[in-house]
Amino acid sequence: MKGTPVVANCVVSTVLFASMPMANALTQDISAVFRPDPSKPQETGFLNTTPMSGYCAEAPSQCQAWKMFSIRLPLSVNSIRPIQAGHADVRQGAMFQVPANWRTAQIVHSGTGETEIVQVRWVGIGARYQVPGSVIELVGGGVEAGTAHTMLWNDNWGQAPSPCNSSGFSRFGDNHYEFFWRTPSETECAKKANFVIPSMAYPYVDFAYELRMPNPMRMSAGQYTGDLTIGVGPGRELDMGDVMLPSDSAITLNFRLDVEHTFKVEVPPGGNRVELVPDGGWQAWLNGGSKPSRLARDQRFHISTSSRFKMALDCQYISGNTCAIGEAGSGHSVPVDVRVTLPEGLTDFGGQPINQRRLLRDGSGTELIQPSVYVDRRPASLHFEVTRQSIEEMLDGGAKVYSGNITVIWDSEV
Repeated sequence: MKGTPVVANCVVSTVLFASMPMANALTQDISAVFRPDPSKPQETGFLNTTPMSGYCAEAPSQCQAWKMFSIRLPLSVNSIRPIQAGHADVRQGAMFQVPANWRTAQIVHSGTGETEIVQVRWVGIGARYQVPGSVIELVGGGVEAGTAHTMLWNDNWGQAPSPCNSSGFSRFGDNHYEFFWRTPSETECAKKANFVIPSMAYPYVDFAYELRMPNPMRMSAGQYTGDLTIGVGPGRELDMGDVMLPSDSAITLNFRLDVEHTFKVEVPPGGNRVELVPDGGWQAWLNGGSKPSRLARDQRFHISTSSRFKMALDCQYISGNTCAIGEAGSGHSVPVDVRVTLPEGLTDFGGQPINQRRLLRDGSGTELIQPSVYVDRRPASLHFEVTRQSIEEMLDGGAKVYSGNITVIWDSEV
């Protein structure tokens, strides 16, 4: 009897999902990939591959510790009227309120239409404010620039106003000041001017974000895309007050997640030919002993997978929902019980281990096998057996040869 394993290869689709941004909207791509690493089988999450820019490009270790990423947006913000000294309403000065709570985006597989969820929240905001040099000269009266910036606002912008938190970063020149604040809540963080500021601008805006990704071990190989739009301007999700108005009314985040699964089954040389024999061999029966109680053989193989898959049988000779081996002369056949044992880390849809699980033609019981970790070349086995009742039939009437092809199918297209 021959068993011919079939390996289903995962194909990564590269069809892009097109989304139409809002009018006057700034777009920003955010990409991530899952690619299993044999040296780190416990790491089963996505890797953010979005190019880093802005604050985290300058302070990568700090951003890594805070588990955040940053992007510098070409979003310019300009004042539409002077900022008055001592303004009572925070909206009449310099303020930031960001989408610090989780926002949800649906992503769609480009080939199958499967959907998953990505979540994002802003955890930091930064920029460089610019004011006329004459303002700093008037305020400072000859003092150095850092002191003049502090006098203009009563404290420097390296110190974040509550409820924002300081990052430890600040940099300034004669008429500008660079800053970055952490944003734990969706409450405005505002600075009050001590002097009239006739005009002010942010030539760019940095934002830091955190991501919640789906579990790639439960996802099909391929590409998932989707988008999320953040409103920008007074009263919107990214709000910088009523004086500082942005060049764009929205920011559209385009998500692209690539899932690159590994799926491989290795059968040793000659392993596709399986000979069923009694326990201890045929010699005892040939020497006048009792008939064998079973004919069986275990065939070991190795499996590597980060992908869910299913298993089933295809048969040359059919016996109900399983395969059979047949005798050519008489046409008589007997069923073969085929079972599979898979390594730890692979379970069925109910979370149960696959241990001596019966394989059937319709795939029932093995219609969904899913990994909890990346399984890298772990040993597994197939068990083939003919039971006592069938052996009685096979041994009745002299020497015969029973054979047949049984194809064991591993299919990652679940």
